[in-house]
Amino acid sequence: MATPTEQRPTPLPESLTRDIERAGYYPALVADVVDSALAGEQVVSHLVHQETTFDHDTVRRHITVLVLTPRRLVIAHADDHHGEHGEQGAPGDTEAVATATSEVVPLSAVRGVMLTHVVAAPDSYQPGALGRELTVTLGWGTVSRVDMVPAVCGDPSCEADHGYEGTVTADDISLRVSAAADGQPALEQAMAFARAMSETIGR
Repeated sequence: MATPTEQRPTPLPESLTRDIERAGYYPALVADVVDSALAGEQVVSHLVHQETTFDHDTVRRHITVLVLTPRRLVIAHADDHHGEHGEQGAPGDTEAVATATSEVVPLSAVRGVMLTHVVAAPDSYQPGALGRELTVTLGWGTVSRVDMVPAVCGDPSCEADHGYEGTVTADDISLRVSAAADGQPALEQAMAFARAMSETIGR
């Protein structure tokens, strides 16, 4: 039997483990959270996205890991912040605290995969390039965005009030990956994951 001090080998695929480690945000914690949510299921594709934001004098890091399995979409988030009143000791304590959350969504519940490509100099676009920036938006019904605009008719001189019209868009998670900020391999991985997710829709 393994002792508590022995390090067990990770069951995650090598490529997923490598991307989590490359992100550099508490990789052991993130890998364990993803592994627990996967529950031994096969990994078909994955996307690891790390971002850093600045809030006044505080640097905050956030990592999102998306994993596609044959039956489910696994989403893991991890953030860091500093202990506040009631957290980690006395008031004013600044000890680092990480919060990790996982969510599992059956593929049958995923309603849409939306891809937004940003293409510079479109007049000289090369077939197959698909731009230098990609935003992947996935929806499974937990969060919906309603876009409302004034309704109009076909008569340009009409001044009547036609009310409003709009669309409801599932927007549960949205990740922006840029070749300039994240590197070309990260952009290619995002495109590969988006294709794999798109293939699951409508099955």
